[in-house]
Amino acid sequence: MTESFHEQLRVDSRFLKSDQRLDTELVDKLILQLNRIYPQILTDKEASRFRDLDVPTCIRLAELLSHLQDKGEEACREFYRALHLHVEDVYFSLPTRLRLRESGEPVGPIPNPTDRYVMNDHSSFFFLSCFSLAVGAALLYYYGESKQGSGSSSTLGLAVMGLSGKVRDVLIWYTEDGK
Repeated sequence: MTESFHEQLRVDSRFLKSDQRLDTELVDKLILQLNRIYPQILTDKEASRFRDLDVPTCIRLAELLSHLQDKGEEACREFYRALHLHVEDVYFSLPTRLRLRESGEPVGPIPNPTDRYVMNDHSSFFFLSCFSLAVGAALLYYYGESKQGSGSSSTLGLAVMGLSGKVRDVLIWYTEDGK
């Protein structure tokens, strides 16, 4: 059974507080990530409190971890995401990650960094169809405004070649109608 992120953060807190790799700059990156991407987890006021350079980094980190645990499961999960994004070597050396890796269990729902760039699951053919439709509409608009007569019909006729049946019928109808 996989532990909750809240429980994992409770276990990992001692390690995180003592790890020298989490310097001021990295702690600030984590705070900014949580504040900018998830303002419901870390408000501007809270972020400025945790970024106060008059307070030693170890104390700020301890307070941040305690605050995130008080916020709940979602806050803990987003902390792990930020840690994975900014300090991958620390993330993979956490006691809970090592234990999970040794046991063969999945580490948790940490997304693949390339997943956030997937806009949709349509193929390239879908993209080309949409692009062709947009180009056809632009040509129709552009040449429909000019009064060149047969020149616009031949240009639209060429534009129709790469489009689907229904769009092709509409463009051909438009050019034959003389508009």
